[in-house]
Amino acid sequence: MCDGAIYGEINVPMARGQAEALVPMLEEILAAKDLVWRDLDAIGVCIGPGNFTGIRISVSLARGLALSLAIPAVGVSAFEIMRFASNSKASPVELVSLPAPRDMAYVQRFDDGVAEGGPRVIDPSELPHDLDLPANAHVCGHRAEDIARGVGATWDDRERAQVGGRIALLAAAKLRDGMQPPRPSPLYVRAADAAPSSDLPPVMLP
Repeated sequence: MCDGAIYGEINVPMARGQAEALVPMLEEILAAKDLVWRDLDAIGVCIGPGNFTGIRISVSLARGLALSLAIPAVGVSAFEIMRFASNSKASPVELVSLPAPRDMAYVQRFDDGVAEGGPRVIDPSELPHDLDLPANAHVCGHRAEDIARGVGATWDDRERAQVGGRIALLAAAKLRDGMQPPRPSPLYVRAADAAPSSDLPPVMLP
């Protein structure tokens, strides 16, 4: 992205091989505009929630590139991306919902555009009693109608692609607002289904 305009974008659904394909795809976007890595002023990356392996790959690459290029890396959550895509601006309180395994939903509340509290996992068919939303709240995203009907809120249930252009726009907005975001770290709302490794996990530097 440059001066608010998206220069290029590649969307390739992949079941495996993301680690090997990611850097060549980024270089392809840069080369199409006669740019190189040193032309970048900042890097935006989605921190999740999402596929565990995919998020680790993208966040690790963003941090590595930012460190080597001496530029900031800005993490953007999938909740922020979905909220950015929402058409509704009528309510100051929004609950953003993303698909989670086993037909559950990851949700996070936003008040006047600011995230309130951490994300959580809920069952849209059986809402938790402490899902505290005002009557004028708006729910957007995955199974929004099921959630909204349970609390008397409005909804917008169109699933929107979480494309890279939105990540770039949101990351740039954070930098323009003078934010000093911490280094991106994966946002995991729930533990992985796979059995944990017997090896010690890597240490994420602050």
